[in-house]
Amino acid sequence: MSPRFSKLLRTSALAAGLSFPLAAAAQTAPAQAPAAASPAQPADPTRVVAKVGDLAITEADLAIAAEDPALQLPGTDEKQKRDILVGYVIDLKLGAQAADAAKLADSPEFKRRLAYMRDKLLVDEYLEQETKKAVNPEAARKLYDETAKTMKPEEEVRARHILVEDEAEAKKVAARVKGGEDFAKVAAEVSKDPGSKTDGGELGFFTKDRMVEPFAEAAFKMKVDEISEPVKSQFGWHIIQVEERRAKPQPTFEELKDQIDQYLTRKAQQDVVLALRKNGKVERLDQPATPAPTAPAAPK
Repeated sequence: MSPRFSKLLRTSALAAGLSFPLAAAAQTAPAQAPAAASPAQPADPTRVVAKVGDLAITEADLAIAAEDPALQLPGTDEKQKRDILVGYVIDLKLGAQAADAAKLADSPEFKRRLAYMRDKLLVDEYLEQETKKAVNPEAARKLYDETAKTMKPEEEVRARHILVEDEAEAKKVAARVKGGEDFAKVAAEVSKDPGSKTDGGELGFFTKDRMVEPFAEAAFKMKVDEISEPVKSQFGWHIIQVEERRAKPQPTFEELKDQIDQYLTRKAQQDVVLALRKNGKVERLDQPATPAPTAPAAPK
């Protein structure tokens, strides 16, 4: 996302009383799940792929297991993934049957863990369903349009430079290029900047905040085709040639769509959590009660 666009999104979020990212909902909202290798259509719950005793394992069971981040298996081909997935679910069922036979499911500790996992899965599902209502093409376009309206045009320049170590050398270089020598050729010959030297000192387009202050101040005061006097920065001495000035192009909706969708998802999740907190009846019993305010003394 464009840094300016991202900053405006954060600003609008803070103005609405939101954190960005969603620190308030970080403990509740689910992380983005990695893409699972699941079929385009819902998995068939009637298609049995294996049995453990009398217990059937279906395509739908595999689809759920495939969402487990530990089973993504990057770099593994689809056939191997499926074999590993089926083997894992078989082992899971065998282990669960053994744990059941050992009466582990009856322990209070297991029941607490099971209740916690049930709550977590339900919250994840609820947040996903509620988020789908808020994240849609219309909402994304609206956010883009509203944010774009607040973006002021920002100027940028395209320039070349030659970097040398001392002022005396910089003055000699300035005299050469001002005297008619090709700037790019002189840069390739003497510049100490390894990042631009081979490109004839070309820096491309940049905004003022992307360069060190003495360099930026000089470049943004110059006219097109003008060559500067030596400019000192912490890197050495620069000779600058401005080649073009323009208003920085605004990023398009298509370029920012993924980032906007991520922002809308986070905001929707936080809105849900904040609404639940606001409307729920909650008591904290592990903290001392807030003392009632003392009434002012009656005047004598």
